[in-house]
Amino acid sequence: MSAAHPPIAPTAPTAPTAPTDLPAPLRAAKPFFWPHPQRRPAAQVLADSPVGRADVEAAVARWRRFGPLLVRLFPHELGPDGRIDSPLLRQGDDHGRALWVKADHQLPITACIKARGGVYEVLCHAEQLALDAGLLAPGGDTAALADASARALFARHRVLVGSTGNLGYSVGVMARALGLGVEVHMSHDAQAWKKDRLRAVGATVVEHAGDYAQAVAGARALAAADPVAYFIDDEDSLLLFLGYAAAAWDLAPQLAAQGLVPTAARPLRVYLPCGVGGAPGGVAFGLKCLWGDAVQVVFVEPVAAPCFLLRLATGDDAASVYDIGLSNHTVADGLAVPRASARVAALAGPLVDAVVTVSDADLLRMLRFQHEAHGLQLEPSAAAGFVAHEMLAGPWAETVAAWCPTPVIPLVWTTGGQGLPTEVFQALLAAGLALGQAAQA
Repeated sequence: MSAAHPPIAPTAPTAPTAPTDLPAPLRAAKPFFWPHPQRRPAAQVLADSPVGRADVEAAVARWRRFGPLLVRLFPHELGPDGRIDSPLLRQGDDHGRALWVKADHQLPITACIKARGGVYEVLCHAEQLALDAGLLAPGGDTAALADASARALFARHRVLVGSTGNLGYSVGVMARALGLGVEVHMSHDAQAWKKDRLRAVGATVVEHAGDYAQAVAGARALAAADPVAYFIDDEDSLLLFLGYAAAAWDLAPQLAAQGLVPTAARPLRVYLPCGVGGAPGGVAFGLKCLWGDAVQVVFVEPVAAPCFLLRLATGDDAASVYDIGLSNHTVADGLAVPRASARVAALAGPLVDAVVTVSDADLLRMLRFQHEAHGLQLEPSAAAGFVAHEMLAGPWAETVAAWCPTPVIPLVWTTGGQGLPTEVFQALLAAGLALGQAAQA
């Protein structure tokens, strides 16, 4: 059965904005900086929210309970505590200041941020199946979920998910490690190598003629008709959201170890690549739970697929980038989503401080620069935060200073890339080089 979550009413704005009132650069697919006019103080949003810090702390504790199981399943990828986390890296920008990088493109097991949500929800589902079958006592040792009796149970169940690739892979790897069947629904034009690696771990890939949203809808409909199917809903899952939100508790000790304390006088500015909104929304929610308005959340989207900005600007959950003449075609395939998650917009939308849109050309240029200058292997999606930081610190600095006159601690949160096949990454590097040479000509 698919997960059932209570509906959450949208919080802002209450009346949809006509598409003709949207910022001109949005409709023209031009990069721009958009301070969120409906952003509200974190304390107020969290006080009114049906989900709060206690829910995130419960997810953090649940993650820790899964540690023994994860070590048993992935002994070569994880340390003895079974934590799925990434390093905090330091770079220097062109102005001689530190730029911090939360390197989720290096996350163990899946090499992408989607492990924080996808792996977590699969684990939660498996735990519930075992509890219901009497194979696990409440609070019992989760390592038992790798026993033969649990695997025999899981073999009678399957997980379905719609994905552009990385969520599907995170779900697929975890589900197959436990013995669950898994079916990943993707658009026909999704990256071929992402489909191939899913098949390699034993997942069934179902291709749809339409885009990401249609793939999700197809998976949802099939799961609803199958009593042994569980649907992981990238558009409407609270478990995914909380799995991502727990990441803030991983970042906190890393910042403290560097002597970094976010304050109102020097806030932490976090750049989060955004597609449907689940991962950045969850991370943003967790960060605001810990530090409130001492964190500035900046979502970053492709100019051709700024679905979350469109949702924030219009207040319309049904708003699609197609409605305003945008193509939803971008080299950042993980962010190629036409419509934002209504659930995430309700929970995290009022906490978003600003949105930046970026071009494909800048993503490829930055991807190459990060590899040459810092040795990072990123997907185009994961380069988005670096482009946004570059723009806010450079060409748009005067506008940004008027919006935020205080110094900040800048942090880019990467999302994927370490798992790219060599030939795919080399092609991206070549594209970035060609663009750079064309710009100099």
